[in-house]
Amino acid sequence: MKKRVTLLPPPLVLVMLYGALIVIGTLALKLPFATSLDHVSWSDASFTATSAVTVTGLAVLDTGSDFTLFGQIVIACLIQLGGLGLMTFAVLILTMLGLPLGFSPNLYLREDLNQTSATDLLALTKIILRLVLFCELVGAVLLALVFVPDFGWWQGAWAALFHAISAFNNAGFSLFSDSLSRWVSDPIITITVPLLFIVGGLGFTVISDLWKTREWRRFSLHTKLMLVGTLLLLVTSTFAIAALEWNNPATLGGLDWMGKLGASWFQAASTRTAGFNSIDIGGLEDSTSLIFIILMIIGAGSTSTGGGIKVTTFIVLVAATFTFFRRQTEVDLFGRRIGAEQVMKVLALTMVTLALILVSLFVMLLFHEGEFLDLVFETVSAFGTVGLSRGVTGEFDDIGRVVIMLIMFVGRVGPLTIGFMLAAQRQKRISYPSGTIYLG
Repeated sequence: MKKRVTLLPPPLVLVMLYGALIVIGTLALKLPFATSLDHVSWSDASFTATSAVTVTGLAVLDTGSDFTLFGQIVIACLIQLGGLGLMTFAVLILTMLGLPLGFSPNLYLREDLNQTSATDLLALTKIILRLVLFCELVGAVLLALVFVPDFGWWQGAWAALFHAISAFNNAGFSLFSDSLSRWVSDPIITITVPLLFIVGGLGFTVISDLWKTREWRRFSLHTKLMLVGTLLLLVTSTFAIAALEWNNPATLGGLDWMGKLGASWFQAASTRTAGFNSIDIGGLEDSTSLIFIILMIIGAGSTSTGGGIKVTTFIVLVAATFTFFRRQTEVDLFGRRIGAEQVMKVLALTMVTLALILVSLFVMLLFHEGEFLDLVFETVSAFGTVGLSRGVTGEFDDIGRVVIMLIMFVGRVGPLTIGFMLAAQRQKRISYPSGTIYLG
């Protein structure tokens, strides 16, 4: 008689994997040859490791000057593993659970990865690895055209590779204390880096669909929504940022009109999840900061290296609202009907996200004194794994750092964990008669 093996729940395995990676990263960054400082505290090391694994980019130390080449390599590896871990860890979990391949109706992550079988999931993983290698190498070569002339062959090549990895994984870590602000008008930087954001943020299922299908009418509904939603968000946010900051001397005021549009485009692409900045975030108008907060909450695409509630979630919320005002009962997009179960899932994910942000903000207000807008911005940036800051990250005490670390961790692991729980369907045994309540 075979002994029955008790398997850990997939969400718990996911949390443990990310947690283990953070612990390993913390220990590596505490090594004396990982830093150029006389001493790096456990708080500094753990915060940096957590920010890297969750591909956030919030930093309490200067990555370029406070860490040696070894420390920077550790951070780059943590970013790579953390950014791709959302998918690769999921495949590992499927293998660990011994789930049947090809036809099980309840495969974990099937909905989240938009696949119909574990065989498709494994094929997607291969596409992911090839895509990552290709995009990061091409990005590094293009960035080297700027960094090598400025810093020399070895330092310039490493800076190009590091920033290509950080950009593609939407991490926001930079080797320069001003991020990429000194190249605010450089066309190679303002085009290459945002394109890496965008490709990494579209989601690997979308890239796979584009690669295999290449025909609009045959694209999946998810791909169409992501492409249209991303384009609309990029265009509207670019012009909104440009209009609000055009004459602001702290941000766009000192640039020519091409530089203003380039910087606006850069921040529009970066704000939803990447975390790089080419202008001073602390100098933004309050109205622009609010737009940034909204973009950070929306985030990138499902199965991407980005965070947030996801673009498709936002689109379904908007579509469901318009459906209600038209006195209709079914949400239709691009000739396809969005099922009530998916709408309920979107509502659940959104409500949980907003609740977590509000609770986190409340805790931050309890333990840290500061401008309300700065704390809201920092909290949303941490939860959306964005990494943009109005300059208050280094001011947090140990309690504030722990809170931000937990927010970053939940922001990275939480959505997938919730997805796991929502994917576990249970048959309802009792059906009650309908009732009426008054709303609004």
